[in-house]
Amino acid sequence: MRGADDGRYLVSAEQVVAEAEPLPVGETGALARRVLDAVGTVVVGKRDALELVLAGILAGGHVLLEDFPGLGKTLAARSFAQALGLGFRRLQFTPDLLPADVTGSFLYDQSTGDFEFRPGPVFTNLLLADEINRTPPKTQAALLEAMQEKQVSVEGTTYPLEPPFHVLATANPIEYEGTYPLPEAQLDRFLLRVSFGYPSADDEWGVLRNRMTRRREEAEVEPVVDAPTLRAMQATLETVAVEDSIGRYIVDLVTATRDHPQVLVGASPRGSLALMLCARARAVLNDRDYVVPEDVKAFATPALTHRISLKPEVWLRRIEPAHVIDQVVAATPAPASGARPTYQSSTVDGADSVRRFGSGGQR
Repeated sequence: MRGADDGRYLVSAEQVVAEAEPLPVGETGALARRVLDAVGTVVVGKRDALELVLAGILAGGHVLLEDFPGLGKTLAARSFAQALGLGFRRLQFTPDLLPADVTGSFLYDQSTGDFEFRPGPVFTNLLLADEINRTPPKTQAALLEAMQEKQVSVEGTTYPLEPPFHVLATANPIEYEGTYPLPEAQLDRFLLRVSFGYPSADDEWGVLRNRMTRRREEAEVEPVVDAPTLRAMQATLETVAVEDSIGRYIVDLVTATRDHPQVLVGASPRGSLALMLCARARAVLNDRDYVVPEDVKAFATPALTHRISLKPEVWLRRIEPAHVIDQVVAATPAPASGARPTYQSSTVDGADSVRRFGSGGQR
């Protein structure tokens, strides 16, 4: 195959539309855990955060890694690309970066006497947008179409991106000089916002021990799956059933963010979709083909905190969006799992549906 710079990731619309066949839920869960184990060999002690990132990828979304410098955000992104067998590009965002540096541009080819499109770093499977808040809004916006529509438009020509396509972006929450805060419209494009946090003393010693053991700076992760297998794993999520009571619970949580007295702007319906998709991913990670309330609660904070805006006076009291989401989750009654879905699903036949959902009681 040709490299990314000479058009490897330029694909036709037919290639994008082609759907992958889903894998059995148990097989997908086992592969996902193997991926987490592989990444966990180099990113030590962050299993919960890594599960959130992988769930975001399985759900087909993009993840914002917002944390202090040196906590393994870039290493985690590269390790996931290696374990998932994906094409990987790292783009360092700087104040002088131009939109064409992200999407690519037309260059004159003297041998043919014509202009030829040279794809930019966005033409890959997993793009690490490093320090995304260091580049001006015009360049940040160059990612919007790619993240939402999975395509790039340059000088009137649209180029679809080869699936799977995911953006893992990093941002530093403490350094504001020379940065450009992400607007709400772009924050909303990220399925999750994840923070790694500082490691424990034992985990940090594990990092040092691993570095001495491998005797080199670079940490390599052996591929566990490849891009077609990842697409099949992602297709498995569409076979996971969401009961009516769970769906209503998701809507109630998101609606509660709009009515909270400390919230200026609540989460949009895209927040509801994010919660449902991530809850399905967590169910698969636990070898289940149905969602339970705990799946929803586990993703309420990473899926909703970046989708709400607090009132100005609230910041003076040092109240953060995560505190509000915690209050919303605590105040919203969770349903008893057991109601049969009313929507039609081609992945669940009638007999199996009655067996799993027809009893109306707890599983």
